[in-house]
Amino acid sequence: MFRRAFRQGVVAVLVLVLVTAAFSVRAQAQISEERLKRDVEYLASPRLKGRGTGTAELNQAAKYIEREFKRAGLAPAGGKSYFQKFPVTVGAKLGKQNHLELLEGATRTALRLQQDFVPLNFSESGKADAVEIVFAGFGITAPEYKYDDYTHLDVAGKAVIVLRNEPQKNDEKSAFDGRQPTQYSSIVNKAINARNHGARAMILVNDAPGQGEEDSLIKFGSLTGPDNSGILIVQCKRDAVDRWLAAAKKSLLQSQKAIDESFQPQSEPLAGVKLVLNISVEHSKAETQNVAGLLRGSDPKLAAEAIVIGAHYDHLGLGSSGGTLAPSQMGTPHPGADDNASGTAAVMELARALSARRAELKRSIVFLAFSGEELGLLGSAWYTKNPLWPLEKTAAMLNLDMVGRLRSNRLHVGGMGTSPVFKEIVEAANTTGIELSFNPSGFGASDHSSFYVKNLPVLFFFSGLHADYHKPSDTAEKIQYADEARVGDLVLRTAVALASREEKPQFVRVQETRPVTGTGGTGGYGAYFGSIPDMGEQIEGVKFADVRDGSPAAKAGLKGGDVLVEFAGKPIKNLYDFTYALQAHRPGETVEVVVVRGAERLKVPVKLEVRK
Repeated sequence: MFRRAFRQGVVAVLVLVLVTAAFSVRAQAQISEERLKRDVEYLASPRLKGRGTGTAELNQAAKYIEREFKRAGLAPAGGKSYFQKFPVTVGAKLGKQNHLELLEGATRTALRLQQDFVPLNFSESGKADAVEIVFAGFGITAPEYKYDDYTHLDVAGKAVIVLRNEPQKNDEKSAFDGRQPTQYSSIVNKAINARNHGARAMILVNDAPGQGEEDSLIKFGSLTGPDNSGILIVQCKRDAVDRWLAAAKKSLLQSQKAIDESFQPQSEPLAGVKLVLNISVEHSKAETQNVAGLLRGSDPKLAAEAIVIGAHYDHLGLGSSGGTLAPSQMGTPHPGADDNASGTAAVMELARALSARRAELKRSIVFLAFSGEELGLLGSAWYTKNPLWPLEKTAAMLNLDMVGRLRSNRLHVGGMGTSPVFKEIVEAANTTGIELSFNPSGFGASDHSSFYVKNLPVLFFFSGLHADYHKPSDTAEKIQYADEARVGDLVLRTAVALASREEKPQFVRVQETRPVTGTGGTGGYGAYFGSIPDMGEQIEGVKFADVRDGSPAAKAGLKGGDVLVEFAGKPIKNLYDFTYALQAHRPGETVEVVVVRGAERLKVPVKLEVRK
């Protein structure tokens, strides 16, 4: 009996130890799948209609995040308010004065708005009174393909008719094989090219339809582009434009066929007809907000420093303002469950968990939910220009964007090279066996980039793209909540380590031979330049947030804060101008650029390099 009682006693003690240990592990993790699921389901619910920036629904999401920050015991990071408000341009609408008339001698023929023609949302507002009309083929200047619709064509101050696609789009042997359209098919690029040739207006028209295709007008507001392209732009129906061409004994079909067969431009002025055009586009402004909560550290000295943990909570709304990868479903809510309700839910859960472990945290922690990320990192750019916690007292920034759908148990962690302590800390924090894929770069198409360009160490947690990205199918039931909780546990332990260590993480600027993402320096067409645009600046030109080390721009002496206003003799009014200008040049070319630096206007030669 003694032995049996002894064995029973030992078993009872072991059970108690195991239960206590299991409870301790769960208590230590403090990341709840159930709360993650509740938060994602709310943020990605139909009633929030995709959380478009500047919408009432995104404001509802902001209030929800504010409430959860309060419940977690966070103080307002901005003093009295959890909201850091800032202005944004969120769309465009047609003004009251939009009309188009054709002049044939004394005869004036008016076209019907939305039936015969429609302005494009990135058109300039203004007038063109009795301007000459020129047929300009596809509106393409592509020297690498030895094709230029503007060869020997004077279009200064005139209206150009431009076909929508590219020559020989159905010819598999053509450089313009329609299965893989080039950058020259972009309507924005056609408009920039027309403007650079001096045209006052561009008349876009659908080219010869394929089987089952209709001559449809583009829905106003459905295209992505600059606020103002610097040229008047409308799309007209084919039958209307064909009537204009009839005066020159031409037709759109004949002209397009001649281009396709000869691969030669068929551009020419139209005699006997002129155009009267008035375009009014009103850009919609809105106020949005970052949501910011503060958890003060326990150490009297180190509490003056902070770790930032952030995620963007905006998404594409109904997909009607650009960004959707399901254009046929524009007008349908894009829930953005993974992008980025998952990251936002994780930030709220981290606020709860870290608040419960406040005594362990020597440094303070600022929790940030950013707005306007989908429009170009606007919220994080605004924050780093108007920080609620001094940037010089910010030790590191941890960014969570799309962390809800691990594939093959793999998590991508960017920014690993921005501090020498990161690798050891992150690997030690990975107690649940996630396979980690490291990227040293501090740049990337998410909010951590706004902090990295301010010389702050950053970490970017990302579970990868998937087939539902930027589509209405990115829904809450597809989130892997158990895996997201594991990611949350990793970030929690990383944050505790960074907030508890005596030494502030040393910042390292990563030496990058080539970029991973970002305009002016990455993938796509054209040569490598190496600048990082400041997406938060609403100015004429392109302001550089930073310049990549060792890049052509850096070698030429260009710096963060410079404003690019001219590239190879072409004016640069916006990021689209810059992209178009860069695409037209090749590695090895030296181009002269003009930048404004403070009160100086500098001309600088830049030798472009190969993208890799």
